[in-house]
Amino acid sequence: MKIAVVKEMAAGEKRVAATPETVKKFIALGAEVSVEAGAGATASIADSDYQAAGATLATRADVLKGAGIVLGVQGPDPASVAGVAPGAWIVAGLNPFGERARVDAYAAAGLEALAMEFMPRITRAQSMDILSSQSNLAGYKAVLDATSEYGRALPMMMTAAGTVSAARVFVMGVGVAGLQAIATARRLGAQVSATDVRSATKEQIMSLGAKPIFVENVKGIEGEGSGGYATEMSEEYQKAQAELVSSHIAKQDIVITTALIPGRPAPRLISDAQLATMRPGSVIVDLAVESGGNVEGSVAGEVVERHGVRIVGHRNVASRLPADASALFARNLYNFLSTFWDKEKGAPVLDEEIGDAVRLTQGGKVVNARLLG
Repeated sequence: MKIAVVKEMAAGEKRVAATPETVKKFIALGAEVSVEAGAGATASIADSDYQAAGATLATRADVLKGAGIVLGVQGPDPASVAGVAPGAWIVAGLNPFGERARVDAYAAAGLEALAMEFMPRITRAQSMDILSSQSNLAGYKAVLDATSEYGRALPMMMTAAGTVSAARVFVMGVGVAGLQAIATARRLGAQVSATDVRSATKEQIMSLGAKPIFVENVKGIEGEGSGGYATEMSEEYQKAQAELVSSHIAKQDIVITTALIPGRPAPRLISDAQLATMRPGSVIVDLAVESGGNVEGSVAGEVVERHGVRIVGHRNVASRLPADASALFARNLYNFLSTFWDKEKGAPVLDEEIGDAVRLTQGGKVVNARLLG
């Protein structure tokens, strides 16, 4: 089995889908690994490092020739992998809902597209979950991005010239990114609070030393969706949450929003009117900006100012830490393929539970239930 590792072509993408570490492991399984020249440059991985690990370096056309599996971070443009034979696997983050035309093109080309972000959130698949590994880094980086825009210090400082008060940081959405944002802000000395629609996160917030801010006395609202994701809430809950947030957000120095609903636009958490209540110089980091944004007025790829509040909307935040993000992403891919590696066939053979979850196309058709429903 030949595994091809292609250079990312999406604007601003600095990650790479394999590292010398995972190349060695794939070769140990019996695979041949071919890496496109320059694929790891933006993640601080030299071509010579891949060669030392046992990979062959080649042009894109030669890398793809005869490949049975193509690894990517973002799904390659179908035209850019035209040299791959029908039946080959495309294994990457494919953004199936946002890039449906690309999925259809994979099907038309006879390729089997496997979307890593559709990995089921079950215990045995945790090591394969790219959303978790990348969100973890995004949550960390969001706090650093906020501090770079914030004109004050985060920790309390007692000096001969007087005391500097600790910054107040409010995290909205306590998934993987939110939990890491809480932990990072706490490590930097901020006074941290957090909220989520899922009641089960209250204990997680408290375990990290932050203050939970939750809607009370609204019965029947748990916010638990499939796979640990939040779901859209009732109008009653949304109204109560808006009132709670409005009173709390006016006192905050930094707000980080992380709320996402798979396959749907990001929920609006902060309105323009709420922004106007914040102190000038405050900062909001919208980690959901590429899915429509949690914050009214946030702009993907830009830092904008409204009512004296700076709204940070960086794209692809995990890619802003390309070396570590690549290392984790590459391990996710290796863990996935190696789990199903059949030594006799010299190739991975997927089971029904995980295979059906991640497989988008097969036999010239789109086959994933989430795309057909």
